[in-house]
Amino acid sequence: MLGSSFWRRAYASPAVPGPSPYGPLYASPDANGLRLPAGFSSRVIARAGSPVASTGLVWHAAPDGGACFPRPNGGWAYTSNSELPLTGGASVIEFDSAGNIIAARNILSGTTSNCAGGPTPWGTWLSCEEWELGHVWECFLDGSPAKEHHDLGTFAHEAVAIDPVRRRLYLTEDQSNGRFYRHIPSTWGDLSSGKLYAARVSWDNSQRLGGTVSWREVPDDVSARTWPISTYTTGFNGGEGCWYDDGLIYFTTKGDNRVWTYDAATERIEVIYDVALTPDAALRGVDNIVVSSSGDLYVAEDGGDLQICIITPDRVVAPFLQLEGHTGSEITGPAFNPRGDKLYFSSQRGQNNNVLSGVTFEVTGPFRS
Repeated sequence: MLGSSFWRRAYASPAVPGPSPYGPLYASPDANGLRLPAGFSSRVIARAGSPVASTGLVWHAAPDGGACFPRPNGGWAYTSNSELPLTGGASVIEFDSAGNIIAARNILSGTTSNCAGGPTPWGTWLSCEEWELGHVWECFLDGSPAKEHHDLGTFAHEAVAIDPVRRRLYLTEDQSNGRFYRHIPSTWGDLSSGKLYAARVSWDNSQRLGGTVSWREVPDDVSARTWPISTYTTGFNGGEGCWYDDGLIYFTTKGDNRVWTYDAATERIEVIYDVALTPDAALRGVDNIVVSSSGDLYVAEDGGDLQICIITPDRVVAPFLQLEGHTGSEITGPAFNPRGDKLYFSSQRGQNNNVLSGVTFEVTGPFRS
């Protein structure tokens, strides 16, 4: 595994366009509308409003954030949110070791605008509500009742990533002046109580490409939105995806099309991709993000060319795949299975640009490790 140590050695200017390690995309899409590199193939595993394989579960509308989890049978599970207002929630699809769909179930219902979220080290899915009174719900893959965690804040939650070494959570907020949050649980593995903080950055220069982070506690029993947070902390323009890997927390901001990394050991933050500095780059509308075992970042687009782009550890950005015929949609929920040979994601609004037409895909191929 290359790992994120490559990122630490590569501290320099943000990523620039270059050739993908997987080569160019095919000129024509496959039968599922995907343009892929040579050696990769796709299948549709779920469509909104239709049963998932032979499981009987009707797949939810507006599929959004997702993650994969290992299962005891040698297979894996893929969770997916529904970003519908009032009738949102989350579901899970289970696979056997050969990749066959063997079960699917609902794991959260009756919530609002469940956008992204994140996996926990103890095997649960954190589903985040993206509205001003939104909370984080902890979902169990067996379908046990989900738990609402008020101490993770009341705001337009987007995504969450967990540092299992330092035992802290990091959360993004999808607002034009959203904050980057940290939560320290009172008891590790129990998110029912703890302290919430927001980041304050001392920038190195006026471009705000890097700086040192300190943390300001958000007072107990106060919504993060009603606290005078702008006085004490730093705003980020539209927080989106968030992912932890080897001591680094990666997150995106769609308002300024940036990808960031925060080093938990040094408490340094840095921009590793900025579309304003590379106007000819393919990556636009940065959104959900996931890190592969090789240390490559895969960033999904909300808009743009409906691509998932790769940012390599040597800071090259290039398209990995492109979805055609889904104009007006967005790509959501990228996640790798535990073996690292399958990538899952959704087109939230499908070919009809309608949340009732969402499609969830699987891409298989020789991902580097």
